[in-house]
Amino acid sequence: MQTAPNSGRDSPSRPDWIRQVRISVLSVLALLLTAASGWHVYRLTFEDMLEEIQSQAHYRLETYASSLEREIDKYANFPYVVGLDAQLKEYLADTKNPELKLRSNRFLERLNRRVGSLALFLLDNSGTVVASSNWNRKDSFVGRDLSYRPYYQNVGIDRVERFYGIGTTNNEPGYFLSTAVHDGSRIIGTAVVKVSLEQLEKSWSSAESPALLSEGHGVVVLSSVPAWKYATLKPLDEATRHQIIVSQQYNGYALAPLGMKVRRVLNDGSSIVSLPAVGRNDANHLFSTDGLFLTQTRMMSGTPWHLTVFSDLKKADDQAKIRATLAVLITALMLGMGLVFMWRQRHMREILQAREALQRANDELERKVVERTADLSAANTRLQQEVEERSRAEQVLREAQDGLVQASKLAVIGQLSAGLAHELNQPLAALSTLSGNAVKFLARGNVEMASSNLARIGPLVERMGLMTGQLKGFARKSSGEARLVVLSRSVDNALFLQEQRLLRGRVSVKIDFPEKELRVWCDPNRLEQVLVNLIGNAIDAMEHAAEPRIELQASESEGMARLQVRDHGPGLSEEILAHLFEPFFTTKAPGVGLGLGLPISAGIVRDFGGELTAWNAPDGGAIFALTIPISKESERNAAPA
Repeated sequence: MQTAPNSGRDSPSRPDWIRQVRISVLSVLALLLTAASGWHVYRLTFEDMLEEIQSQAHYRLETYASSLEREIDKYANFPYVVGLDAQLKEYLADTKNPELKLRSNRFLERLNRRVGSLALFLLDNSGTVVASSNWNRKDSFVGRDLSYRPYYQNVGIDRVERFYGIGTTNNEPGYFLSTAVHDGSRIIGTAVVKVSLEQLEKSWSSAESPALLSEGHGVVVLSSVPAWKYATLKPLDEATRHQIIVSQQYNGYALAPLGMKVRRVLNDGSSIVSLPAVGRNDANHLFSTDGLFLTQTRMMSGTPWHLTVFSDLKKADDQAKIRATLAVLITALMLGMGLVFMWRQRHMREILQAREALQRANDELERKVVERTADLSAANTRLQQEVEERSRAEQVLREAQDGLVQASKLAVIGQLSAGLAHELNQPLAALSTLSGNAVKFLARGNVEMASSNLARIGPLVERMGLMTGQLKGFARKSSGEARLVVLSRSVDNALFLQEQRLLRGRVSVKIDFPEKELRVWCDPNRLEQVLVNLIGNAIDAMEHAAEPRIELQASESEGMARLQVRDHGPGLSEEILAHLFEPFFTTKAPGVGLGLGLPISAGIVRDFGGELTAWNAPDGGAIFALTIPISKESERNAAPA
């Protein structure tokens, strides 16, 4: 009884599972079919182009082989010519004869110049050079022991021994052809012709594909690619390497492997190989020297040498890849169109089912929208009420803050009132005395003394007006608008308001301002309020100091003006520094301060876009520093406050 509900819930998921497996299988089959079509087209295209490249490469191979054989055959008979010369035979019978030696050397020199070979020279039976075409040059072969060379060791009568090597005298590579000089059946010496194949090698470098010539050990002796020369087609075994070293065939070259790897062996001596990059390709070459190549090799007749021509397969590979890509795309497109057709039929059935479900859902949604709209309207009404209440609260807070700032300012004025009253009483008493005396002098007819007294009254009245004007400006309620302010002028005004407290406390003031006038962007009235508060606190801090002194230092850095107010009092404890800018925190006696001066000052400086900080000086006293933005260039034309 309990299994029935479970089977009812499981049954709808079974078609979904079968459908997912079917989609997965079809997807895998589609991928396999697409990949197979691409691979098949790639192979067909590559093989077709490879057959064409093979035909062209075979023609180049035969052309190169013919030119190489013609170049070598030009000199093949010259060892016989040298070996048949009677004069040279006579000299080999008597190598101590200086006259015969000179005639032999000159003969070889003339003959070498005529045939255009690198050198012609004659060896005796010990392998020592007894005559040479370069006899009168610094790199002369005469006297050299060449018995270690194979062209001496393997020489025979009526046959030419061939050998390629690098000269041990002048380090010049060449192709050596030698034959025995004989008297009847007796060998009396060896005639050698050294031929240069450099011109042939240069002609290869301008061809459309690279080529190389390797000798019997697999060492590359000629190549259209300079970096391949004296490399080996395969690593040399120890016996072969020892044989090469003993014969000094390559005069110390490393003979490192070329790094050619056979990828596929074809018929008729052809292979597909890959070549690594060996440095940068020469800009003069018209072909690439690394990547995938078709190689065709032919053995040169009469020698153990092999001529190999390389044909770049990059174009064939790229073309095959392009066609394979097109095949994949076409196959994928056709499969996709078939799948789209199938899915479209199924989709149409699902659309009809979905329309019915959508209509039901739409009816339900409309009902929920009506309910939700009513809820949102009520929430919107509440939100508007909260916004209005917050706006009113912010306005009340702003007015309270302005009132608090003004109250703080009036509190400072209260502290200054006693000093200002004393400052005003003195000129008022002087005015009373001078005016009374002027009346008496006039009554006596002494006009000169009366005029003198009246003239002294003017400066006193001006000073009283200046004091009341400064006090009136300081007491005025600030508009809060920023203006261009000269920092030194605000400092002077603050010191003027605190002048009586400075005099009573015997406080000296040291001012250190830069020569360049600092202009800041702020409310001048509130800036003076901050300065008056900081100077007043400094005076209070030095109440018991022996030599009270306030230092005011201004500077400019990174678009900000920095003003430091330092006193020489006892400094600030860690506890005071932690709570210094908290409202209602004060170190003064009850009734003397409310603890609002520094928090209000910090808030004013923060509104300017600056910062008010405090710390202890290393040698005693406290330092208060405020930073204010420097006025911008567009603001400098405004009249400073």
